[in-house]
Amino acid sequence: MSLNPELATLASGRRNVLLLALSQAAVMTSVSLVLASSVLIGARLASPALSTLPLAVQYLGTLLALYPMAGLIQRYGHGPVFCGGALLGALGLALAAAGIWLGSFLLFALAGGLVGVFNAVGQAYRFAAAEAVPAERRSSAISLTLSGGVLAAMAGPSLARWTKDALAVPFAASFLALVGVALLAAWLATRLRLPVPATSASDGPAQPLSPLLRRADFRLAVVVGVVGYGLMNLLMTATPLAMLCSHLGFAETATVIQWHVVAMFAPSFFTGSLIQRLGVLPVMLLGGLCMLACIGVAVNGESLAHFELALIFLGIGWNFLYVGATARLVECCPPEQKVRVQAFNDSLIFFAIAGITFSSGALVDLFGWRALNLYAAIPVVLVLLAIVWQWQAGLRPRSAAGSLAD
Repeated sequence: MSLNPELATLASGRRNVLLLALSQAAVMTSVSLVLASSVLIGARLASPALSTLPLAVQYLGTLLALYPMAGLIQRYGHGPVFCGGALLGALGLALAAAGIWLGSFLLFALAGGLVGVFNAVGQAYRFAAAEAVPAERRSSAISLTLSGGVLAAMAGPSLARWTKDALAVPFAASFLALVGVALLAAWLATRLRLPVPATSASDGPAQPLSPLLRRADFRLAVVVGVVGYGLMNLLMTATPLAMLCSHLGFAETATVIQWHVVAMFAPSFFTGSLIQRLGVLPVMLLGGLCMLACIGVAVNGESLAHFELALIFLGIGWNFLYVGATARLVECCPPEQKVRVQAFNDSLIFFAIAGITFSSGALVDLFGWRALNLYAAIPVVLVLLAIVWQWQAGLRPRSAAGSLAD
């Protein structure tokens, strides 16, 4: 007896979202372990000023992979591209382990480019989840896919602690363990059953983005995504170096990163429902306020408790901003442009992240942890003002605010 087509579609969507959440867990396990250890490895192999260069190369690899990946997804579908990206990530992690073993900062840094490709496919999981379910369930699907990061929050730093000294050279075994994690993500990708994204019916030249760029809701979604992710990454990558300057050890750093990643993804179990109940703009506003709370805690002390609480607020703020911006972006996109627009959005995000990550070590050295946080408050306040302005505009009569929605 065959299932009702509607029930079959719903069951297929749930299965795909589950697989994507597990894939997200695999990617974020790699990201969290690399984040907890890469700055320390870079400082040992080179210098504190260059310690964040391998992470910057990783984010540059993500940036460069986004547009080609979008074209491949458009042509071949999500599954083959996700599998190929995970395999390239496994190769990059193996090369990074070799760089650590050989004491080669150059090899370790360059390997980050391939790890960045793995991160690039991870950015597409949330959009693939939105395609797997009916329109009214998209914000929940996006949110639940990101919830896979909660598993990563447990696995990544714990794996780093267990494997850090398993071989003669610290962290070499950690990166070898991540090769297996990337191979797991490649296998999960082969189990996905997602349709090839829709293309324009006319097969003509790609539609310009200028009409979308004239929409205030689209511009806000892009800006919130870039600022939220960029500042989160700035403070997150600066944290291990700041903790090192405060004479806190790797175990404490791994714990702080672990709780930060939990805070990034645990809200995903309810962020989608919160958006459906309150709306996108109030949830993004809450995210911005959490980021200000992070800064407020950070500037008031450099103890372990201060670092932990600040990065918990930072993670929650990122989640509300990122899920909200993604949900708004998906709402704005015409079906035939969605893959290209998603690549455009994530390219801006990772362009900002690559520059921020490269400079974060030097910024901590130059300004100090507290001053860096105070400077970070400026774009947060500007984003909060933009959210409030658009929220208030949406509450006005149509005649006064109609142009904002066009």
